[in-house]
Amino acid sequence: RGFAPLLHCLTCGWVAECEHCLTQLTVHSQPRGLRCHHCGDRQSLPPACPGCHSRDLSTVGVGTQQIEAALQSRFAAYPVLRIDRDSTRSRQRFTTMLEQVQSGQPCLLIGTQMLAKGHHFPGITLVVVIDADAGLFSADFRGQEQMAQTIVQVAGRAGRAELGGEVLIQSRHASHSTLQALSTLPYADFARQLLDARREAELPPFSHLALLRSEARSLTQSLEFLDQAARLAAGLASQHQLKVTCLGPVPSPMEKRAGRFRAQLSISSSERGALQKQLALLMAELDQIKTPAGLRWSLDVDPLDMV
Repeated sequence: RGFAPLLHCLTCGWVAECEHCLTQLTVHSQPRGLRCHHCGDRQSLPPACPGCHSRDLSTVGVGTQQIEAALQSRFAAYPVLRIDRDSTRSRQRFTTMLEQVQSGQPCLLIGTQMLAKGHHFPGITLVVVIDADAGLFSADFRGQEQMAQTIVQVAGRAGRAELGGEVLIQSRHASHSTLQALSTLPYADFARQLLDARREAELPPFSHLALLRSEARSLTQSLEFLDQAARLAAGLASQHQLKVTCLGPVPSPMEKRAGRFRAQLSISSSERGALQKQLALLMAELDQIKTPAGLRWSLDVDPLDMV
């Protein structure tokens, strides 16, 4: 979403960041400004760098708005339709754009992952995946699996009727084994490779996982609570002879979000029963702990994401 994922100063290296989250602000051209896609904070575009006052500001990366502008310039004779959360706030506008695509007249369709599944566009013959590398280096061990599923789903939009289909994937790491396997092997064989890697690393589905998460006004408070939880978990495992492993605590991949600092403790076991018993005992202990004002914690069993 947006025009570009990052605004920075070419003179001193300053980067526009959200004051409430440890993340960069996204540049938007419609409406013009900076926006945080995590907490919703909005700021105006600075006329100069706040650090060195240089006016040599530039964007890095591309968003759907920038792609839309480039295609409108290059293919002025054809309608360019952008479908993302910003352009489809009106259900009527979303319906109108889908009807235009379904009409069969030539057009260029740009979208975020919301276009990847659930739509049937029989006239589409070419799908282009722009900048497909994010999933290759995700902090989540499911990152490559999720990236592959998205690519396969969006590739399925091309050639759904009697016309043939073609898929182009843009990558700075085209020789990466995951992209090579995804483009040359049936999905079942690709999935088997990922499963072999998961087995070697003792990751789900070959182990059972829970994440104990905490968020507080400071990172120290979050980590101290989880450190106490880790010590309790180790004592319970030893007392009840449970084969359970704790990793952490560590700051969450997004350490600060909406003004609160987040951390997590990973608890895993090769035995589902051992993990369930450990968690039941641990929850009873944690309920008795007096926590700092404002600290919140939660337990996520079989987490769908690690962030």
